[in-house]
Amino acid sequence: MNNAIPACPQCKSEYAYEDRDLFICPECGHEWNPKQNVEEANTLIVRDANGNILQDGDYVVLIKDLKVKGSSSVAKIGTKVKILHLTEGDHNIDCKIEGIGPMMLKSEFVKKA
Repeated sequence: MNNAIPACPQCKSEYAYEDRDLFICPECGHEWNPKQNVEEANTLIVRDANGNILQDGDYVVLIKDLKVKGSSSVAKIGTKVKILHLTEGDHNIDCKIEGIGPMMLKSEFVKKA
C-alpha cells in the first residue's frame, strides 16, 4: 500500500485508493477529499421540509399532526419546538415538546421558525 494514502476515516480500511482529487474506500464506499478538513467532512447536515439547514438550538414548527408512539397524545400542527440536539438516523431531531415530553422527530415534518 502507498503510504501517501491514509486509511479510510469512516471504516479505517487500509485499502483506500486515489481517483483524481478524491480518495475512495472500496470496502465501505466512502469518498473524501484529502484537502478538506476531516472534521468538516463529517459534519451532520439536517434539513427541514423546505430545505433549510437546521442546527442545535433552532426553533422549528410542526407541519403535520404527529401521533405520539405509545400514547394517545398528538403533537399538533403549528406547535413550536426547540431543537435540543441533531442526530443521525431516521428520527434526526431530539427535542422536548411542552405537555408531551422528550421526543425524536423526523426533519421532514418540521419547518424552521
